[in-house]
Amino acid sequence: MYRDMWVDPDDDPRETDVEALDERGILLDYLRHYPLTMEMKCAGLDAEQLARRSVPPSTMSLLGLVRHLTEGERHLRRVMAGEDAPKLYCTDEDRDGDWNGAIADPAVVEDAWRQWRAE
Repeated sequence: MYRDMWVDPDDDPRETDVEALDERGILLDYLRHYPLTMEMKCAGLDAEQLARRSVPPSTMSLLGLVRHLTEGERHLRRVMAGEDAPKLYCTDEDRDGDWNGAIADPAVVEDAWRQWRAE
C-alpha cells in the first residue's frame, strides 16, 4: 500500500530553485515541502487503502497520519498563536481519536483532507 516516493527531480513539485539560507527559510521550505509529500504519498489511494493499518495491532494509517498532522497543527495554533483551535478528533475519552477514527469511509477521508488543508 505505501508508495515509493521517488520522483524525477525535474517533475518534483517540492523542488524549487530557491536555496534556504537561514532558519526562517528552512522552516518555510519544510512547511511547504511536507504537505506536498503527504499529498503525493496518498494520491490515487481510495478510502480503504488510506485507512489500512500499517502493521496490526498498530492504529497507524496514512489517513490517521493526515488527521494526526491536523491535530498537531491545531495544537501549535493554540499554544504558539493563542488561537481558538479546538481539537477535531481527540477527546478526553479517546486521546487517539485521530488514529482510531481513521476509518475506510470516503466522507471521513474528504473531511480529513479538508480540515488539514484549512490549517
